[in-house]
Amino acid sequence: MHQLYFTPGPSALYPTVNLHLKDALSKGYLSASHRSAAFKDIYKETENNLRTLLSLPDNFSILFTSSANEAWERLIQNTVENKSLHLVNGAFSKRFADIASAYNKDAIVYSAKEGEVVHVDEIKEDQEVELIAITHNETSTGVSQPLEDIKKLRNKFPDALITVDAVSSLPIVDLPYDLIDSAYFSVQKCFGLPAGLGVWIVNQNCIEKAEKLENKGIITGSYHRLLAMYKKGKDFQNVETPNVLGIYLLGKVAGDMLTKGIGQIRNETIYKAGVLYYGLQTHPLLNPFVNDEKIRSQTVCVFNTNGESERIINELKKKHMVIGSGYGSFKSNHIRIANFPATGKEQIEMLADKINEIQ
Repeated sequence: MHQLYFTPGPSALYPTVNLHLKDALSKGYLSASHRSAAFKDIYKETENNLRTLLSLPDNFSILFTSSANEAWERLIQNTVENKSLHLVNGAFSKRFADIASAYNKDAIVYSAKEGEVVHVDEIKEDQEVELIAITHNETSTGVSQPLEDIKKLRNKFPDALITVDAVSSLPIVDLPYDLIDSAYFSVQKCFGLPAGLGVWIVNQNCIEKAEKLENKGIITGSYHRLLAMYKKGKDFQNVETPNVLGIYLLGKVAGDMLTKGIGQIRNETIYKAGVLYYGLQTHPLLNPFVNDEKIRSQTVCVFNTNGESERIINELKKKHMVIGSGYGSFKSNHIRIANFPATGKEQIEMLADKINEIQ
């Protein structure tokens, strides 16, 4: 019997990936040149499907990177001359701030206790801030920064660029693109694809900032400079030889999601999260790590286990179900369950039933 994966990345493959993979092989796409018309068509289809799925405005460009982690470095190199501001609510948002510091930027950090979010009302206005980094969905702890906080930050920082880490929430989250300048994600989470591809979304404000820095003689990278990526992207190409298969599969799965309907996918996500949070609320070993229901992630559900993580994980493995352990220092005291579109309602219901059998 094959395993059912509920891990928060890499995660379960979207149900149609197998068919699309066979199609890519049969059509010879894996050997196609990244400068060929065939690849340009792949890039164009993927961009169009993503743009429609995400309701992305025309002033945003879609660029491909090796991972979402790469976007951290590209953002610091290409949009920050001196100062950035980071909302830190877990391990991944902290890592972004650490990268800014490694580049000798003045990285202003507002930190929240893990399992909580930064209260944006406490953030002081600072007109020298060039980039504000928000993690919408912190994969390490399952906490979600409310979208309304983005508007508050935009009002406080009208001239700063705002970027959103949506690694484990797009396309489930409906981002306010009129208030932000950049977002990024990896394909191995909500899109249910093999790891090895990141998507970086940028608007013209980011492009103009990169131009400004380069005009000052500031180095913004080498071959993966934002301006070089943007120029190639306009012609449906990458600077380097890209992950052709990943881009192809992303376009196809985005198309499948469009066929199903993003509204239905989002409603199913809410339902499945309820099955986990409320279906396990009387479990003697478990309780949600994020106490405030309003900021609990809908896509990465994290539970305290009272030190029983290993036993719960092993018991589920016997039933051919794989869930995630806690991240970092929470490894022994948390479990993390991915609630991504690849996982159906019946599978989440079955998982909750099996967890409830573990006492």
